[in-house]
Amino acid sequence: MRKQLGIGLLAATFMMGTAAGEEPSWVEKSNEHAQIVLEVMSKFSPEGAGRMGIDGLDEQISDLGPGIYERSLEATREVLAELRKREAAETHPKVKQDLGILVKALEDNIQTSELDRANMLPYYTVSQTVFFGVRGLIDAQIPRERYPAAVARIEKYAGLTEGFEAITEQAKARTMERFDIDGLVGPYKGEVEQDIERAESFITGIEGLLAGTDLQGWEESYATLATQLRDYNEWVLAEVLPRARTDFRLPAAVYEDALRNWGVDASPHDLIEQATKGYMDIRNEMEALAPQIAAEKGWDTRDYREIIAMLKEEGPIDGDKLLDHYHAVLRDIEEIIVREKIITLPERDAGIRIATEAETAAQPAPHLEIPRMIGNTGEYPSFIIPLLGKNDDGSWVQTDDTYAAGAWTLTAHEARPGHEMQFSSVLESGVSITRALFAFNSANVEGWGLYAEAIMRPYLPLEAQMISLQYRLMRAARMFLDPMLNLGLITPEEAKDLIMKDVAIGESWAQNEVERYTYRIPGQATAYYYGYNKMQALRAQTELKLRDAFDQQAFHDFVLAQGLLPPDILKDAVMSEFVPSQLN
Repeated sequence: MRKQLGIGLLAATFMMGTAAGEEPSWVEKSNEHAQIVLEVMSKFSPEGAGRMGIDGLDEQISDLGPGIYERSLEATREVLAELRKREAAETHPKVKQDLGILVKALEDNIQTSELDRANMLPYYTVSQTVFFGVRGLIDAQIPRERYPAAVARIEKYAGLTEGFEAITEQAKARTMERFDIDGLVGPYKGEVEQDIERAESFITGIEGLLAGTDLQGWEESYATLATQLRDYNEWVLAEVLPRARTDFRLPAAVYEDALRNWGVDASPHDLIEQATKGYMDIRNEMEALAPQIAAEKGWDTRDYREIIAMLKEEGPIDGDKLLDHYHAVLRDIEEIIVREKIITLPERDAGIRIATEAETAAQPAPHLEIPRMIGNTGEYPSFIIPLLGKNDDGSWVQTDDTYAAGAWTLTAHEARPGHEMQFSSVLESGVSITRALFAFNSANVEGWGLYAEAIMRPYLPLEAQMISLQYRLMRAARMFLDPMLNLGLITPEEAKDLIMKDVAIGESWAQNEVERYTYRIPGQATAYYYGYNKMQALRAQTELKLRDAFDQQAFHDFVLAQGLLPPDILKDAVMSEFVPSQLN
């Protein structure tokens, strides 16, 4: 499934009732409508729903049984019809707006499901699915009494519980029943090969999660499941790989649908036009900044690419020192935020940790880990840094995330004032379930992350400002390389060459980028710069309205308090609520 609903955070008020005789708030009314959507999600994807915080699902597993496509589509259409009726009858503007968000989310889901069914051969990465099903129950932020449910899940995944068939057999059946359908496109060959290569990390990662607890009696069930997963991966090699496509490009309708799902309402050609212009503007800024850094450092060069390479050589951070370094950078950034009155900080520390080997295999890039949304009892998001390996000589492997000048911008994006604050604000301000979950897309989330980098850049050391511009250049490159690759206007080799030579990104990151555009999550990478441009435009339009009355801290606090709204709905809120409040 190409589209997955994003996970944010909800305030504990979501689970509170209304006192007797008290008129329910609009948030409570909205949440009643969202509940029927959550019920469908709980039925067909209990692991994901459980991670959001819906109770009673810890021992449940995903349904891959016969007729799953037809059954889930029918259930979604029934809920959609009911929501349309409620939207037509609703009078409260915010509740009606939330109903519109829910309706669109289900309409998009149905459209994507139908396109996938008509065009794509079903393909399941079962080892990864099972790992995250177990990982969702074994975590330092999850109460110990929930851990035993992970064993119950394993027994159901393995078909050892009465009434359950092994998930590997169900996945095979759902794929095989579509083998003879004319016109279906298989998964990309390189994707399948890489999935098989990484599968063992997930299988052993499950064992590592269980072994790290005091749970007893899981070994035999795990051994059965591990054998099934390895057999399934052999089956994928024998049956799916020969049917895999050698051209990574998706059918045009499927790719354009992917863009829309990520929150990008522009054609591939329009994205290329906008991004290439932005790319040149950013590169010009980098060329102007390079001589200043060279003069400050005493380096004999004016080339921004050489400056970046020298910054990497000057400030590498070893793997055992990464965590302390990022904590120190975060403290410095928070001092700037307070001094410059950029945004209101939470009264608690941000979480930062190093990923496990299995987590690094699943997500080799730095990212934010987001806890459950509903019924949250104090869990907060954490900035996750990939696990570093060592070279044969014992030295630490260095990446684009492990040198001093780069740590500033990465921390601003993933931690504060970026994603960690974005999701924490949802938790602490008590927005509706719809605004925290179903309005979520990459354009509004990643647009804020890139905007957070931009509002911090003027206050950073010159070398950190250079890397901030470099990261923005990378995001602009994403917005034209992703569609160019999927339109056949550039080859993967040419794209990787540009990323390494002109954006000055290392080989490992460049390879991940190309994989991302071509088969991992086509279309998603365009959302960063697209959402950033929307956010910058909103900031400029708000300043024009308010002039001397503009207060950036108040503006940023208001934006985050709205939840994860798409750009058009966020703009409406700013212009109809924030601007008048500042003029009064």
